[in-house]
Amino acid sequence: MTAPVTPAPSYRALLAVPSLGRVLLGMQISRIAQSMVSIVVILFALQRYNSAPLAGLVAFASIAPGMVVSPIAGALLDRHGRVRLIILDYLVAATSLLLVATLSFAGELPAWLLVAIVTVSSFTGPLSSSGLRSLFPLLVPKSLWERVNAVDSNGWVLATVVGAPFGAVFAQLLGFETALVIVATGYLAASLVMIGAPDPRTDVASTGNLLRDAWLGLVYTWNNRTLRALAISLSAMNLSGGVIEIVVPFLVLKHLGMGQDVVGYMFGLMGAFGVVSAFVCGRLRTEGRERQLILVPAVCFIGTTAILLWPAGLLPIVLCMALSGLVNGPLDIAMFTLRQRRTDPAWMGRAFTVSMNLNFSGFPIGAAIAGVMISYSLEGTVIFGVAANVVGALLGYLLIPRSDAPLEAAAAA
Repeated sequence: MTAPVTPAPSYRALLAVPSLGRVLLGMQISRIAQSMVSIVVILFALQRYNSAPLAGLVAFASIAPGMVVSPIAGALLDRHGRVRLIILDYLVAATSLLLVATLSFAGELPAWLLVAIVTVSSFTGPLSSSGLRSLFPLLVPKSLWERVNAVDSNGWVLATVVGAPFGAVFAQLLGFETALVIVATGYLAASLVMIGAPDPRTDVASTGNLLRDAWLGLVYTWNNRTLRALAISLSAMNLSGGVIEIVVPFLVLKHLGMGQDVVGYMFGLMGAFGVVSAFVCGRLRTEGRERQLILVPAVCFIGTTAILLWPAGLLPIVLCMALSGLVNGPLDIAMFTLRQRRTDPAWMGRAFTVSMNLNFSGFPIGAAIAGVMISYSLEGTVIFGVAANVVGALLGYLLIPRSDAPLEAAAAA
C-alpha cells in the first residue's frame, strides 16, 4: 500500500490545496469589511456623538455579546458544518450596517439604538471568525499548518492595512452613512464567494442536545491546560489592545487635531508591519517552540504600549503601531499552531470558538474601560494598558505548558 504523499511545506503547496483559494478570498473580503467597520463606528461615536465613553461602549457591544454565546456557536459549527453558518454571519453583518446607515441618514439613530443594533449583530460573529479558523486544519495537511496560519494571521493584518485607512477616508470624504453601505456591500460579496466552498465533516463528540454540547465544549476548553493558559494570559494582554483601539483615535483627533484619515493610516501602518512579520514567521517550523514565540512578543508589547506615554506628537503613535505589528506576527502563528496541535479534531468547532473568544475577551473590556478612563486621564489609560501587558506576559510564563501534552479533557468532558 502506497503511503499518502505529504506536500512540502511551502506557500506554493498551500495554494494547491483544492478550493482553499475560494475560502481565503471570502475570508479576506470579510476581514477587510470588518476592519473598515471597526474603525468607522469608533470614529462615528467620537465625531458624530462627541463621546469617548460611547466609542468604548460601541467597541464593547460589537464583540462581547458574541463571546457570551460562543459555546453555542461552537456547538452549531461542530454539528451543522461551517460554511453555511459563516455565510449567515456575513448576511447578518450586512443587514445591521445597512440598518444603521438608513437610520442615521434619516436622523433617527439615538446612541442607545446604535449600541442595540451593534449588540444584536455581534451574536453571530463567532460563526465566521471561529468557523473559518476551525475549517483550515480540516482542509489543509498538517505539514502546511504554519503556512496557512501565516496566511490566516496576515488576513487580519492585511485587512488592517487596507480596511482601516479606506474606512477612515471613506468616512471623511463620503460621510459615515456611505462608508457603512460600502462595508455592507463587502460582506455581501464575501457571502457570495463562500457559496459552494467545501465543508469537510469530522467525527463529532455530540450528545444530541445543543445546550449540553455547548456546555461540554466549554468544559473541554477549560480542562485543556494549553487552551486554558492561552485564555487567561491572552485575555489579559488583549485588555491593552482595547486600550490602543480607543487611545490612538483619541490622540489623533482630540490632542493632535488631525483628520480621521490619519487614524486609518496609523492602524494601516500596524497592519503593514504585521504582514511582513507574519509571512517571515510562517516559514519557520514552530512545533515545540510555540511557548517561546508567544512569550517574547508578549514582553515586547509592554514597551510598544509604553511608547504612547512619550509626548512627542505623532512620532510615538507611529512607533507604537509599527512595532506592535512587527511583534504580533510570531505570537499569532505560534498561538494558532499550538491550539491546533493540542485540540482533538472532534472538538475543534467548540474548542476553537470558546478558546478564541476567551483569548479576545480582554479587548472589548479594555476598550470600554479606556473609553471611560480617557476622559479623566490619558496617561492613566495608557499605564493601564502597559500594566495589562505585564500581567499577561507573567501569566503566560507561569501557565503555558513547557512541553507537549496529550489531548486533554476529552475523557473528562
